[in-house]
This record gives sequence, structure tokens and C-alpha cells, in this order.
Amino acid sequence: MADYAKVVVPGTPISKSNFKMVSKDGRFFMPHDTGSYSDRYSIYETSIALLARSQNPGIVFTESLIAVLKVFYKSEKRHPDTNNITKSIFDGIEKSGLIINDAQVTRLVIEEYYDKENPRFELELFKESIFNMEFTVIRREEPIPSKSYEPPSNTKGKMKSRKSDSVSQEADVPEKKARASRKCSVCDKTLTKGNYISGNGGSTLICRNCFAKLL
Repeated sequence: MADYAKVVVPGTPISKSNFKMVSKDGRFFMPHDTGSYSDRYSIYETSIALLARSQNPGIVFTESLIAVLKVFYKSEKRHPDTNNITKSIFDGIEKSGLIINDAQVTRLVIEEYYDKENPRFELELFKESIFNMEFTVIRREEPIPSKSYEPPSNTKGKMKSRKSDSVSQEADVPEKKARASRKCSVCDKTLTKGNYISGNGGSTLICRNCFAKLL
């Protein structure tokens, strides 16, 4: 009995989240053979199934598995969210009969790479009863250039609004503190809005009671 399998599927993976399910007689399913863009997902899932079966003839896993998924995108800037593509990939693997249920994958590592000439994904499956996986994160001796990410296009407006509100609130804090600390130069009582007179360019503040006594 095989304890290991590997599947390599060319092309950029497709995210299932980009397609809408349709319902019929109370059952939801992914449309196919409609002649529309929605067929793309069904075709991709079938392609995964055919390749997985042809690359691993006669293998059927029925126990828990460790999976290592390496995704090679064509572009570093434009590609699906890596955490969203696993559903479409494992739906295709399940459809192939290589596994009986994608719930068998109990440990999963996903790695993201870039290959302009040969975008693809490579999936390795290991029987958990035979293999173990050790996972270690170590600090680099020399840092590498960092990659910055932009918020999704449909949330940029909200992010800017929140940032603007945050900046506005932060700007109000010193002003509120300043108002709270204003005291009469004569009696040293805290001043309230509209109940004082300012002089010397605002450096001298006198409450109206003290100001009236000075007259």
C-alpha cells in the first residue's frame, strides 16, 4: 500500500470563493456546462481530478494525512489569496478518488512561490500513521526585503475613512487636554468655555469673576 502521493497541476489555481453557488430543489451546487464564466471552476476541479488520478494510479488514501502544498504563481502582484485556494484544490483531489474526504487532511502546510514561466501547484500527501511533521520558525541571520500589502480594493475607502477618523480623534486629544488644563491666572480655578478673558496673545487667562474684581 502506498504511503505517499504527489500531484502537480499546471496553471494558476482558482479560488472557489470567486464563484457563486446556485440552488435547485433546495440543493446548492456549482454550475457547469452553462457556457458562462461559472463553468471555469467546474472545469478546473475536473482537471485536478484527472491529473491526480493519472499521476497516482491505484492509490486511495482512507486514513488521516499530512499535506504540503506549494503554490507557484505567475505574478507576484496579482494572484488569488493563497488561503482561499485550498478548497478548490482538495475538492478536485477528493473527486479524483485519491482521498475519500478532504477532512482526512489533518495537518496542512502552504508555501507560496513565483514562477513566471511555469505557474502550478504541487501537493504532497503523507500518511500520518507513517510520517510525522516537525514545524520550526527561526529568526533570520540577515533580514530580507519586506513585502508590503495593500488592503483589498473593496475596503480601501473604509480603511481611509477609519484612518481619517482615528487621526481626527488623536488630534482632538491634545486640544481636550489643553482645555482641561486652562486655569485662571489669578484664582487658579479651572476655566470653562466662554467664562474667561484672554490676554497677552492667549498666554494670560483670567476668569470673568476675577476680571470683574480687577476693574
